[in-house]
Amino acid sequence: MPKTKPPYSKEFRVRALDLVRTGKKTVAEVSKDLGIAHQTLSNWVRQADTDAGRGRVGDLTTSEKAELHELKKENRVLREEREILKKAAAFFAKESAPR
Repeated sequence: MPKTKPPYSKEFRVRALDLVRTGKKTVAEVSKDLGIAHQTLSNWVRQADTDAGRGRVGDLTTSEKAELHELKKENRVLREEREILKKAAAFFAKESAPR
């Protein structure tokens, strides 16, 4: 079973991005030096570029991703509430029906 690592701190991510941005080392070299996956560091670089307005068309910024997450959560809660109300309405309609 592979070891799981705790999430990287914000300071660690910023320092890693700074190392890449100085241009002295490649993403592969920095990721190897810091002991993180190449793809992880590449994702951080791409997300930082997107947040700075230099991303690809269609990429979501960190704040947009957070907002989307919250909206999906709210949507899920509203759907559950609607189902509860439907069941309650059906129950009370059945109870108040003449016998």
